[in-house]
This record gives sequence, C-alpha cells and structure tokens, in this order.
Amino acid sequence: MSQAESFAPLEGRAAHTLILGSMPGQASLTAARYYAHPRNAFWPIMLAIIGGQSEASFESVQAFDYTQRCTLLTSGGYALWDVLARCERPGSLDSRIVRASEQANDIAGLVRRHPQLDCIACNGKAAEKLLVRHCGASLDALQGRLQRQLRIVSLPSSSPAMASLTLAQKHQRWADGLLG
Repeated sequence: MSQAESFAPLEGRAAHTLILGSMPGQASLTAARYYAHPRNAFWPIMLAIIGGQSEASFESVQAFDYTQRCTLLTSGGYALWDVLARCERPGSLDSRIVRASEQANDIAGLVRRHPQLDCIACNGKAAEKLLVRHCGASLDALQGRLQRQLRIVSLPSSSPAMASLTLAQKHQRWADGLLG
C-alpha cells in the first residue's frame, strides 16, 4: 500500500477563497505540483476564472509555467490545499483511500490566518466528505468566533476521472460556485 502525502498550501497574503482537494493524484505526487495531470481541468478552469474569460481550454495553460499559474492563483485571492495531509491509497482514485489511514491538514488554522477568507470550495464530493468528516467540528467551532460568514461550496471534481461533465460544463459550475 502506498503512502501519499499532500503538499504545503499555496496561499498569498490575502486569500478570500480556499479551494480544497482530497489528496494529490499520482501524476501530481510524481511531479510535486498541484493538478499536474495534463487532462485535469483545474488549471484551465481557474486561469479562465481569474482572467475573466467565458470559457476554459487546456491549451490556455501552456502559456504559463507552474510558478506563474501559482502566482496568478494566489494573487487572485485564492488559496489551494488538500483536506488530507497523508493517507494510504493505491493509485489516484479517491475511492481507494484507506479510511483508517486518513490524517487531515489544519484547515481551520489556514482559515484563521486569512481574516478575509469567506469561502471554502471543495473540488469534488470526496473533498467535501473528507472536510465534513475531519474538519467539520473545528470549522463549526471557528465559525462561532469569526467576524464573517464562512460559505462552503461543493464543486464538480476537476479530475479527468469525472468524465460525465465536459470542460465547458465544469467551468460554468466552478464559475457559478466561486463567483456567484
């Protein structure tokens, strides 16, 4: 069984939205980069949203190297992390995560570091379920002390394994969830 470990969060000085995945897939772990699989829709969607474009394309990502993508994301007010800090998972599918091995990141701590953060967006149902299971109580307790309302949004997975939606449909749902 292979042990997977998430990356440090990507966060700028003024995050308004935290986007959470479950755990990086094998392509990302191998490359040591968030959303490294060439058919993952995350970067096309986010670059289109940040750039105010009405549609996303995989080709648009080629204009930016990974460091530039991360800078655009964080300077646009987005932070990026995964719910899980580590887990056992053969392969890349979230359904293969061994529940007894799940260890969560300190999501509430990241929220506390960003007083203007008012939205947590879950990249897929697995991320949402993991967030509720591992961080729900700490976020509920934190919510009572915050001076703002923390909105939690469920977005369709950007993974190529989530093939029931086209890139255009995923982009529209992400734009509605993040900007609406």
